[in-house]
Amino acid sequence: MKVGLAQINTIVGDLPGNRKKILTAYEELAGEGADLVVFPELAVTGYPPRDLLFKSSFVPDNLKSLDVIARSTGKVPALVGFVQPNPAEKGRRFYNAAAWCERGKIRHVARKCLLPTYDVFDEDRYFEAASEPLCVSWKGWRIGITLCEDIWTGPIIDTSRYYATDPLASFEPSDVDIVVNLSASPWHYGKDSTRQAIVRSVALRVGRPVIYVNAVGGNDELVFDGHSMVISGAGELLAGLPPFRECHSVFDLNTEEPVVDPAFQRDSLADIHDALVLGIRDYAHKSGFTKGLVGLSGGIDSALTVALATEALGAENVMGVSLPSSISSGHSRDDARAVAENLGITYHTLPIEKVVNAAGESLEPLFAGLSPDVTEENIQARSRGLLLMALSNKFGALLLSTGNKSEMAVGYCTLYGDMAGGLSVLSDLPKTRVYALSHYVNRERELIPWNTINKPPSAELRPDQKDEDSLPPYPVLDAVLKRYIEEGQSSREIIEAGYDAGIVREVIRKVDLNEYKRKQAAPGLKITPLAFGTGRRIPIVQRYVGQV
Repeated sequence: MKVGLAQINTIVGDLPGNRKKILTAYEELAGEGADLVVFPELAVTGYPPRDLLFKSSFVPDNLKSLDVIARSTGKVPALVGFVQPNPAEKGRRFYNAAAWCERGKIRHVARKCLLPTYDVFDEDRYFEAASEPLCVSWKGWRIGITLCEDIWTGPIIDTSRYYATDPLASFEPSDVDIVVNLSASPWHYGKDSTRQAIVRSVALRVGRPVIYVNAVGGNDELVFDGHSMVISGAGELLAGLPPFRECHSVFDLNTEEPVVDPAFQRDSLADIHDALVLGIRDYAHKSGFTKGLVGLSGGIDSALTVALATEALGAENVMGVSLPSSISSGHSRDDARAVAENLGITYHTLPIEKVVNAAGESLEPLFAGLSPDVTEENIQARSRGLLLMALSNKFGALLLSTGNKSEMAVGYCTLYGDMAGGLSVLSDLPKTRVYALSHYVNRERELIPWNTINKPPSAELRPDQKDEDSLPPYPVLDAVLKRYIEEGQSSREIIEAGYDAGIVREVIRKVDLNEYKRKQAAPGLKITPLAFGTGRRIPIVQRYVGQV
């Protein structure tokens, strides 16, 4: 049997565009001899559609689009993810479903059994859970159809506290020949290896091949990596599609030799790099932007951001702007210009001193007799934000903010200043990984100036300022933040792990205090298991401290 894996990049709500992608991939794969073509979860609508589902015409329009797709199919079946209305009077209004389309008609419909409600997922808000997966008999094959979470059970990841049922249990006595999984599984570093282990465990459990087709592309803060695969009943990786790009591929289950793209398994920094590049490109293009704009401070965060943006959008579509103040060092100005020249992007310098002075003059009557403090520092950052947003408006360029996860966590950033922008590229990348990824960007030649990478980081909002004047060393800070934010450890647990009690308490205080800033930040690209945004829902006003 030859299976067509259609790893496509859809846009949420773009029903005509998604339909075109589905039909193009179907015609190509069927033409190459596929016996069955499999698409990702909710390919008709894009994933996740969220509250678009509650618009009165959205689900009916999705059904009309599916009907066009079905009528375009021939003797080769297509498995296509879509939204099916729930005809029952009780329960959620919809099913997350997959249509078996063949010879112009929808022949079968499979429904998702397990509905995730953790991290970024809230499917129980919209969908009714099916009682068991569907098995389709076709040309002598028994094909078990699952959707994404339906296979996330068993020894690799324990979801037993979330779900009372195990969809795979129904396959064991049914003599299934193949298990197919339509997926829209967003990426974070380490997830691809976990996912491969899960698919392998399913294959070993049922003793049959598993066809896994995952979505690819960026939708809002989520980046879908693809990494579609075929695993044999013996647990061997037979096929692996390239990550972070669309791919249509036919795989013959009778082939003895595995067909695995070289990029399917590789260094995590390469995946982080490609995830961020894809996230920028899709967020911009799917939002209608063709150009990007970055404020260049001469520091490592803005340099890495503009390097990623240049790869995503093309040098001809990126503008870098240096906005020096009277405090800005000469080496920072030089480094800002150097990264722009290395990348070949448009570069401008806009001094902010006049704007800062004008703000000071306006505020002078109210500030008379008061000593300068962080207020004046923030006026500098907000002056930069003002000018950058003016450029964004005038030239229709997407302003990319440059703050990293370490800074966002402890509030080492300025609302309406360096936080201004339409997309926060590095907001889920800790500072230590910013350095690692910058080295990766320079793996072939110097794009980010080595001086930028090697010098001590500084916001340069006051003379001789260094980040470590206000923060612990980044390796310590990032380790504490990982334990507190991503692993949910208490201050007592972190201190008992060997970290300084004063540092731990102060870091946690800053994280909790600055929740209000993060709620107002631009959307950020998720690349860790727990990012700021939809997957982390902490109240702004709360007083829980925990016992030390």
